[in-house]
Amino acid sequence: MAQDGSVARVTCTAPVNIAVIKYWGKRNADLILPINSSLSVTLHQDQLKSTTTVGASRHFKEDRIWINGKEENIGNPRLQTCLREVRRLARKRRNSGDENSNTLTLNSKVHICSVNNFPTAAGLASSAAGYACLVYALAKLYGLEGELSEIARQGSGSACRSMYGGFVQWIMGVKEDGSDSIAQQIEPETHWPELRLLVLVVNAEQKVVSSTAGMQTTVKTSPLLKYRAEIVPERMMEMSEAIKQRDFEKFAQLTMKDSNQFHATCLDTFPPIFYLNEISKCIINLVHRYNSHFDETLVAYTFDAGPNAVIFTLEQQVDTFVEVVKHYFPPEENGEQFLKGLPANSVPLSEPLKSSIPMDPIKGGIRYIINTQAGPGPQLIEDINHHLIGEDGLAKR
Repeated sequence: MAQDGSVARVTCTAPVNIAVIKYWGKRNADLILPINSSLSVTLHQDQLKSTTTVGASRHFKEDRIWINGKEENIGNPRLQTCLREVRRLARKRRNSGDENSNTLTLNSKVHICSVNNFPTAAGLASSAAGYACLVYALAKLYGLEGELSEIARQGSGSACRSMYGGFVQWIMGVKEDGSDSIAQQIEPETHWPELRLLVLVVNAEQKVVSSTAGMQTTVKTSPLLKYRAEIVPERMMEMSEAIKQRDFEKFAQLTMKDSNQFHATCLDTFPPIFYLNEISKCIINLVHRYNSHFDETLVAYTFDAGPNAVIFTLEQQVDTFVEVVKHYFPPEENGEQFLKGLPANSVPLSEPLKSSIPMDPIKGGIRYIINTQAGPGPQLIEDINHHLIGEDGLAKR
């Protein structure tokens, strides 16, 4: 923690996670307790991350927050819950004589500044990364260690999974107070080094129906959601085993089936919710045609609450599949910036492969691709030059 003059500052980063067994629906909206467990892959922060600086000073008059360069209302109930719970835990640790507890900041107001290096509220789990980063940074500021996913969950449900790297399960829990609804890492990011994720950004605009509003309506109106909750426990075990065995075919098929069922529950909601658009459907068709051509499941899709696809594949398939995406969704203008993140080599596509995917190219259908892999959980940034809050306690321009 850097302390310049009277301002103590901490900067951290946290990752996005993509669920392969989806969370959709709460049994307790206030505590954000899910109706089923879920499982996700944490994406590498070299490509997708939130960065948050938290500053504390006795001179601050009130708590304040800036998100992506704009000051926002600090009164957001979920944000207030995270602040309150971290402070409560810090006071509890201090009162119990915890030597790591930082008493300097406990009675101070905080200034928070957060930025994402990816589109916010576009179905790319921005709230998960943002709340995980906030809770982790506050914990570092107050000198807290240990289990923090329960607090992150109360900011955004899937944020609890972004508190860990690699492959993470969120256990739904059974207790009324939510104390057993926490995230656990099942395998580290180093477990499956060949696994790759391609984020196909279809539309970076804010989605029409928020996840929170969508879940509430689905819980009230979808009979299919109740059926889904019954079969998820078995899927969780199957997915966990597929990951442990690095069985890509099993992992891929479970991932696609669960994504399809999640969006089926959205369609079963009344009025129906449409997170997928026509480009999303074309991507689904392309993936199945691609796998059919090779008579093997080589790529898999999953869609969260938005039109953007996340494609899972193995490293040796990346070059060919990226080329397929470029062929069927040629970039309108940003050819050089179409592929971001990890590099891919340009390879020729065979005529039999192209003829097995009878689709007309859709120019500009995909804005860009992010090529990434599984990555670690939240990180503390030691370099003071990366602070987003200046020595005056205000967001840097």
